[in-house]
Amino acid sequence: MKLMQAKFNWLIFILLFVFIGVQAQPVLKRNNLFDFNWRFHKGGALGAESLSFDDSKWRKVDLPHDWSIEDLPGTISPFNIDAISQVNGGFTTGGTGWYRKTFNIPQDLKDKRFIIMFEGVYMNAEVWLNGEFLGNHPYGYTSFWFDITGKIKFQKENVLTVKVKNEGENSRWYSGSGIYRHVWLNIVSPVHIETWGTYITTSQVTKENALINIKTSIVNNSSKASTLTLTTKLFNSNGQEQLKTETENTIEPGKTIEIVQEMKLTKPNLWSPDTPVLYKAVSEIHESESLTDQAETLFGIRSISFDAISGFLLNGNPLKLKGGCVHHDNGILGSKAYDRAEERRVELLKSSGFNAIRSSHNPPSPAFLDACDRLGILVIDESFDIWKDGKNPYDYHLFFNDWWKKDMESMILRDRNHPSIIMWSIGNEIPDRHTPEVVEIAKILGNFVRITDPSRPVTSAVNDLKPDKDQYFAALDVAGYNYASGGDHNQKNLYEIDHERLPKRIMVGTESYPLEAFGSWMDVVDHSYVIGDFVWTAFDYIGEASIGWRGYFQKQDFFPWNLAYCGDLDICGWKRAQSYYRDALWNENKISIWVTPPQPSFALNPERQAWSKWHWADAVEDWNWKGNEGKMMDVNIYSSCGQVELFLNGKSLGEKMTDRSTKYIANWQLPYQHGTLKAVGYTGKKQIAVTELQTAGKASQIKLSADRIKIRSDGQDLSYVTVELTDSVGVCNPKSEGLVQFEIKGPGTIIGVGNANPTSLESFQLLQRKAWHGRCMVVIKSDTIGGTIILKATSGGLTSANLKIESN
Repeated sequence: MKLMQAKFNWLIFILLFVFIGVQAQPVLKRNNLFDFNWRFHKGGALGAESLSFDDSKWRKVDLPHDWSIEDLPGTISPFNIDAISQVNGGFTTGGTGWYRKTFNIPQDLKDKRFIIMFEGVYMNAEVWLNGEFLGNHPYGYTSFWFDITGKIKFQKENVLTVKVKNEGENSRWYSGSGIYRHVWLNIVSPVHIETWGTYITTSQVTKENALINIKTSIVNNSSKASTLTLTTKLFNSNGQEQLKTETENTIEPGKTIEIVQEMKLTKPNLWSPDTPVLYKAVSEIHESESLTDQAETLFGIRSISFDAISGFLLNGNPLKLKGGCVHHDNGILGSKAYDRAEERRVELLKSSGFNAIRSSHNPPSPAFLDACDRLGILVIDESFDIWKDGKNPYDYHLFFNDWWKKDMESMILRDRNHPSIIMWSIGNEIPDRHTPEVVEIAKILGNFVRITDPSRPVTSAVNDLKPDKDQYFAALDVAGYNYASGGDHNQKNLYEIDHERLPKRIMVGTESYPLEAFGSWMDVVDHSYVIGDFVWTAFDYIGEASIGWRGYFQKQDFFPWNLAYCGDLDICGWKRAQSYYRDALWNENKISIWVTPPQPSFALNPERQAWSKWHWADAVEDWNWKGNEGKMMDVNIYSSCGQVELFLNGKSLGEKMTDRSTKYIANWQLPYQHGTLKAVGYTGKKQIAVTELQTAGKASQIKLSADRIKIRSDGQDLSYVTVELTDSVGVCNPKSEGLVQFEIKGPGTIIGVGNANPTSLESFQLLQRKAWHGRCMVVIKSDTIGGTIILKATSGGLTSANLKIESN
């Protein structure tokens, strides 16, 4: 065995010299990141697929890349009132873009197989290698790959070309444009584990034992039969080998076989949001005495079940889904799916009380799901926003008939080993759900999911909830209800009405209004058959501009609004007022202070429809109202403490109850005076929580704080730096909106700036940004060499600030 492993390690050593023009990597494994040193051109490029095409004048870029977040030519902004995307895309611009990458493969690897894998390209990707067309992929959210064996030129230049077409009105939200997720070059032996060919399920799960079923698809691309041994080893989270099993088999040339193995693990560590313990399966193919392929698969051991009486059970224990919907973009980075950006989103959502996410309305990146596995967030993995009938002229409905099966298979095969995923969604608000034709499609899609992965239920998000949707719901295992609560908890809502008609139906609130947070969550608390609620949205996003303020119906004159402004967290990841309110709904001993501005924060829309409730109250964390001395102010305390007492400059303004009867809100009207507003929460007479707002002095200095001051020098790791304009004692001044300018030294790059102002037209890429509510943000990316990165921030008349970040 040691001899075989030595041979395999020698092979990996050889692979160190695979690429010319690829930045140095410590070890190239079976799956090799292919993100560095691309050339990019926006616009037409006749003949660019040709091997001999001269791309020397094209711009150098690394992936992930999104050209829609970049400044438009001749401007310092990505936004344009005349953009085809209009409100839906946040007035950003798509178009056509070209990517080319040159690489070399040594002769030593002539007996290997080569697979090029794209995690996500938005959209209508066409791919060539050395001028030979490999194929196309219309959908912008599913992963796809091509076997390029036989098309590789050894010891010569190879050119991979990708044309991306994000043309016309094709999305209801900001999509971004380009190769916005990772690209991989996978190098395998002729007899190898198929792409996405490992499928691990856990059944008969208890605290004492777990039965682990592993199905491994092996393909033989050689010209002769192979007698092989499949060895599967199971490791715990500490890297200790727990179990091992071996199976011998013979595979004929050109064939694919599936080998089924079972292992019984005693005293398993069960995966859950509280204990997201992961195991690793290492699958090895041995031919004669040689190790010819090895693949690793992370998975979790857990059981799930659903019924209308017990609700959702995870490992036999009831769990309510504290959920939020998220789009795929990363705010000020656009749609670029850096691993750290995806992980940070999950971290922030988990710390804000969420235990579940709905990937609206498409499969997320692998890095996002990996983070959900590691950190403990449950996922509804959603496939489509459109089937045969479109919502925009050039959206996925043009491709659905030919591509739905390939795209659903891509989603399920790629994602099925993630313990975080508990449901597959076949669609969101599909038009004409009441018709027999659409019901039939729902049945076909639902059955396809159950055949491909019978371990999870099928759901779909449905609006316009009426009995005529019963046949559509009958095609599902869990009924997804969009906007069912109604907000008035003194009357029967749609959940209760439908439960009386169909008592066995399992329901989940797949979307709910922020403004109806209380009623939506009480429906979950009160009814076992309502297993959770997913607010629209957990994280704010670009596009659907101003549905969280101006609402519907949307118009071009909403410009310069470009953000939805409806997220619990804003695009920088900072908690908004509705997130603090959700804290009080979901958790004990929470308290926060919110002030209604004397004048609205933005111009109101008198035409906003009554049903348009994606907004929240106009509430700010601000006790700086110069010119309003003595005028009455509206102050709300969000609290789960039982009672709350409010103090102004040390003087008590009395106590009030905060419980379900008050919707966990206490209100005071008080005359403004500068100083300190403090709220104290009690249970009985015991003080359990304190928070305060202070009047800030004039901003005089800059404060920098990074989420991480140590990052990896891999060319992709990130540090998010919050920039605050504070007074002399360090209190952030929310009225300070000065321009902050940045300088960076060392092995790092500023790749994004922002401030979450939903009407700002500023660049996300210049080395400057105005503060909004006293703060802004800068994102730093590491280079591939280590060292100290120094960020300097200056703003006219303020004391500057420096921050050191170590990259190793």
